[in-house]
Amino acid sequence: MELKGKKVLLVGLGILGGGVATAKWLLERGTVLTITDLKDSEHLKPSLEKLEDLKDRIKFVLGEHQEEDFLDNEIIVINPDVPADNKFVKLAREAGKQIENELTLFYKFCPSKKIIAITGTRGKTTTTNWIAHFLKSKNSDTLILGNSPDKPLLQEIKKCDENTDVVMEVPSFLLEICDKSKFTPHIAVITNLYRDHLNRHKDMNGYAKAKANVFKYQKEDDLLVLNKDNEWTDFFLAQKPKAQVLFFSEENLAIDKEKFIKQWGIHNLLNFAAASSVALALGLSVEEIKEQIPNLPQMKFRQERIFENEKLAIFNDTAATSPEALTAAMERFSSSNEKIIFISGGTDRELDFKSWAKEAKKSAKPENLILLSGSATEKMKKELGWDKFSEFDSLEKCLEKALKIVKTENKSKIIFSPGAKSFEKFKNEFDRGEQFNLLVSKILH
Repeated sequence: MELKGKKVLLVGLGILGGGVATAKWLLERGTVLTITDLKDSEHLKPSLEKLEDLKDRIKFVLGEHQEEDFLDNEIIVINPDVPADNKFVKLAREAGKQIENELTLFYKFCPSKKIIAITGTRGKTTTTNWIAHFLKSKNSDTLILGNSPDKPLLQEIKKCDENTDVVMEVPSFLLEICDKSKFTPHIAVITNLYRDHLNRHKDMNGYAKAKANVFKYQKEDDLLVLNKDNEWTDFFLAQKPKAQVLFFSEENLAIDKEKFIKQWGIHNLLNFAAASSVALALGLSVEEIKEQIPNLPQMKFRQERIFENEKLAIFNDTAATSPEALTAAMERFSSSNEKIIFISGGTDRELDFKSWAKEAKKSAKPENLILLSGSATEKMKKELGWDKFSEFDSLEKCLEKALKIVKTENKSKIIFSPGAKSFEKFKNEFDRGEQFNLLVSKILH
């Protein structure tokens, strides 16, 4: 694929870094670049400042999209936040334009085809990092990519050669257009599928179809790894994958499950099963995998212990952006005899909190559940049906309330596990997590 001299439209600059990295990468390859974003220059100021030295080489169309940009440019590169059914993207597709995003460009320009792509609703970050952890014991040239705002995909291509094992987390937003671009990872893993992102994908079938694009163009010598016990696995099999299919389950794990659960929580058993299945398929032995268990990496913002003294432990689980993830946190921590305080709530994405509410009523007393106000929080309150709630408009007030509750206890835990997105108050869940860490540091140090 030749980019030099091509007229390229980048749709969506954003302020999180991915748009800037894509713009710089496209310019490095000699494209004639136009950037369009519905946000104006004031909102995009942080990103525009990073492109200051290159602004003479870029045409900016901000605060609006113009039809002619989508018709006059040869290649349309869309930001993950831009849906594939956006009316301007549709216009470009109907006009025969080439549609790309950072994932499809990465695949086309990465010198390695030893790509392992992990997707799913829950557990994909942990599974991605644990697969890479196992592979590094055999190949130090292993690269972990995805779900890290400070490591945009295209920026990382320069770290790859033909021998690099690329282990990448792939969200559904990037997979939407992969049915056209023929993204073909050597190994595709789908951890599970639960209700999520329906504000983007319309319904569960649409969400599942986007996920299925991870294996749509795999060949017979590729591998598809599926969760034996997830209800959507039959849907994926009905798409008739060409790759060899391997199922993972916690049933046949050759480890001390009780010891593993005590350290990592029961929800991580399936993540371990998925990661070890890939490691076994790539030639590691059961013993080699077992040797790596004590050194498994703790994932940032995933039930991460961020503070501990003799009386209190605080965990940051900001990556819990769904009811299922919050349920997993409640199941893990409420089994303790200690005082457990949960801080939850956030932005709704057409999620269903009924099942979560059943677990919450078992796991938390009303006075031990502190809610951060938001559209999802209103649904959570409705499903719980309690008379009173501790609810606050700021994360700082939530934390202060939690600390007041635990002051009188001998040993307590505070679990920040929102169970929802964060867009009403934060840039994203990572920003939310960083702000929580800063508050803990400010109040307790």
